[in-house]
Amino acid sequence: MEWLNYHHLLYFWTVAKEGSLRAASESLRVSQPSISAQLQALESSLGQPLFRQSGRGKVLTDAGQMVFGYAEEIFTLGGELMNSVKNRPTARARRLTVGLSDSFPKLVAHDILQPLFTSAEPMHIVCREGKIDDLLAQLALHRLDVVLADEPASSSHNFRSFNHLLAKSPLTFCAAPKLGGTLRRNFPKSLHGAPALLPGENTPTRRALEKWFRQQRIEPRVIGEFDDAALMSVVAAEGAGFIAVPSAVVADASARYGFQLLGTAARCQVEFYAITAERRLEHPGVVIIAEQSPKNLLARRKPVARGRAAKQSRAL
Repeated sequence: MEWLNYHHLLYFWTVAKEGSLRAASESLRVSQPSISAQLQALESSLGQPLFRQSGRGKVLTDAGQMVFGYAEEIFTLGGELMNSVKNRPTARARRLTVGLSDSFPKLVAHDILQPLFTSAEPMHIVCREGKIDDLLAQLALHRLDVVLADEPASSSHNFRSFNHLLAKSPLTFCAAPKLGGTLRRNFPKSLHGAPALLPGENTPTRRALEKWFRQQRIEPRVIGEFDDAALMSVVAAEGAGFIAVPSAVVADASARYGFQLLGTAARCQVEFYAITAERRLEHPGVVIIAEQSPKNLLARRKPVARGRAAKQSRAL
């Protein structure tokens, strides 16, 4: 593999920017003969002349214009790298790679990530979805900056991770209007034997629901199980069965899918965590998630329950 001498490239870039050997010599504090020798070495390694004589000065050749374009990007990026490492402002968007567990509600994820898109420091957000164990393994290798999950990382993993509780939310039951009109009456007993669309087995929300069903002596008729909450909502919107949505985002779910709200199970709660590999939060994007996102989630998304369902939701 051929290697580029970046010292030679820096001297070339400076001459091209300053317009002459003399100006570049003053900028770099290097003698003109030394700069000239470096330029010749670069041209020799590239096999192309980079300057041509024009009157008393030098101008870039076609090859020189191309090399200058690359050099401009290289040294601009290098300057931004130094600024980023030293936490100085930079025009380049800061990359934040977020792992999202496949059982994490997408509407909740949207509200948690939303402040990042309007932050003072530009952010480039990359979201990776997968199983919680796979995501935590990537977090340990620093391939992810943070993992969003609806359960804390287990202490059984052989690497250190730190759980940051973002918010808790009760669950609100919803259904398409035709089914909802029937199930709202006599809630929650109306859920007994009713068609239910539930999260996949062994997910935190599924475990919370099953515990609440046992406490209420309710046994719904499970007609579907979904790892993807968005797909479950689409099926529910067609009237196939009722679903449970985190109350923090039920207003959005109702507006988007046309759900009718049945009631809220205040004692049936789900939790949302940001999991990091370091105790102290360094990445500004992770700091925003930990500090601003919970306020954004809870302030903008309030449970919507009216009438009889509202009265019942406080007691269940």
